[in-house]
Amino acid sequence: MPKRSTKPRRTKPRQTELPFRQHGGARKGAGRKPKADRAGVAHRQRSALATRHPAHVTLKLRPGLRPLRRQAERAAILAAFARGKDRFGFRLAHFTIQDDHLDLIAEADDRLALRRGLQGLAIRIARALNKLWSRRGKVFADRYHDRILTSPREVRNALVYVLGNGKHHAAAGRMVRVPQAIDIYSSAPWFDGFRERIVVRGIDTIEPPLAAARSWLLRLGWRRHGLLDIHELPATG
Repeated sequence: MPKRSTKPRRTKPRQTELPFRQHGGARKGAGRKPKADRAGVAHRQRSALATRHPAHVTLKLRPGLRPLRRQAERAAILAAFARGKDRFGFRLAHFTIQDDHLDLIAEADDRLALRRGLQGLAIRIARALNKLWSRRGKVFADRYHDRILTSPREVRNALVYVLGNGKHHAAAGRMVRVPQAIDIYSSAPWFDGFRERIVVRGIDTIEPPLAAARSWLLRLGWRRHGLLDIHELPATG
């Protein structure tokens, strides 16, 4: 019988399997960090904006700053509004000043115009308030929040919310006082859509903080559902 070879048998080398590394995708701790202690507005893609659709925008203050519903702060904000109300295809149509945030109704030619206009407006307000408060640093906490208004009913509801939110807070006992029939910390003194005739003394001495609305929804469309009553309050606030 032939002798069996004692040499080790050669085997075909096998390729080592390594995990396939992928770049991108969800990773723990990845992404843009919030400016404050927690994120206020999710960093997701914003919805498209058409010229014919106004937007309801909220700008929140950083925690620990002085309340805005005071005479000096109101004057500083109104002056900033007057300088930045109509720029970059952005138009400020209505507003309310609350202690820790601003609610605005604005028009813009497109999403870029809205962003640029709001950025410019926020910078003007921050500079004015920092000068008043003798401080430096950021004033607004995070990205602005916006909601596009696409129907006459939505626009009317937004007007009720913005013009009546201060009175709503006062009625709920949230340390907000509105002794007048309308809230002077809002654009109500310049609003011509109340059922009642309103006369505000001294308004002619203030540089107008608003730009004329151009969209059909904000000029006429919302009126299909009735003019506003000065005592009308938003359902939530």
